[in-house]
Amino acid sequence: MRTIWFDKNEGGFSLVELLIAMAILAIGLLALADMQIASIKGNSFSGATTDATTLAQDRLEQLMTLTYSGLTTDANLVDTDADGDAGLNDATAGTADFSQTQGNYTIFWNVSDGSVVSNTKTLSVIVTWSEQGQQKKVSVRGIKPRID
Repeated sequence: MRTIWFDKNEGGFSLVELLIAMAILAIGLLALADMQIASIKGNSFSGATTDATTLAQDRLEQLMTLTYSGLTTDANLVDTDADGDAGLNDATAGTADFSQTQGNYTIFWNVSDGSVVSNTKTLSVIVTWSEQGQQKKVSVRGIKPRID
């Protein structure tokens, strides 16, 4: 039978060194988990903002295709509360010219007659939604000329 002798100067890790290394690793992993949570929240907000912007742009494009001429004007292109430019930023059901709910988003659109140039309509589309208890909004604007 062979006996194995260990030299006291042989390198290795002590229990204290292992505990310190594990503590450092745990702190690093917790920081990494916190960064991952922040990344997920940021991605969620970015996705919601992209959806809202797409809804706003789609509505503006739909409004731009409606009839506005000397003979007829589509009902969705009328400044219903006659507040002109002052009402272009209205984003509540009581103040906006028109509103529609689509999923988690509410789409408002306002019309102002001839505010930039005569025989034009300024269209403002505002999309609002709630995320983590905070109200968010995106808005786009366009100018529709009268075509006779």
